Amino acid sequence: MAVQPAYAGTSPGNAEMTIVRPLTFVIDDNLDFGTVIRGTTAGTVTITPTGTRTQTGGVTLANGGGHKPASFAGQGTFLQRVEISMGANSIFLNGPGAPMQVRDFVIGSTPTAVLTTTPLSFRIAALNGVFSFPIGATLDVGANQAPGVYSGNWSITLNYF
Repeated sequence: MAVQPAYAGTSPGNAEMTIVRPLTFVIDDNLDFGTVIRGTTAGTVTITPTGTRTQTGGVTLANGGGHKPASFAGQGTFLQRVEISMGANSIFLNGPGAPMQVRDFVIGSTPTAVLTTTPLSFRIAALNGVFSFPIGATLDVGANQAPGVYSGNWSITLNYF
């Protein structure tokens, strides 16, 4: 009786961590709307701070689209007041077709709040001063949007008091 050789496969994995120092913050994950299928009518794709993805209009969500909210982490001191604001109320993603607007940035606070260029104030609740927060947004997808990868840059500002 012949013995068949065994086959094994390996797959690389990722491990990440973020270390912050007092009065700083860093991005842990970028905002990603995932993969969508264009339609003959315009629509939207929304990523909530919890990672839920929804669509309206002529956009179809592709399965396993890799979508996620942005995620930030920082450190200050317990009960320190921090103001957070956006660099702009909306941005554009650019790619092979018409630019697509990203708007209505929402921070995953309790309750959630829309972020704008007007600062929102909160207090650091953790005794060790470490905090993290996700941010979602809404993407406007045009009718018959050209296929391809679209990207853009946005900024948030934290002021510690």
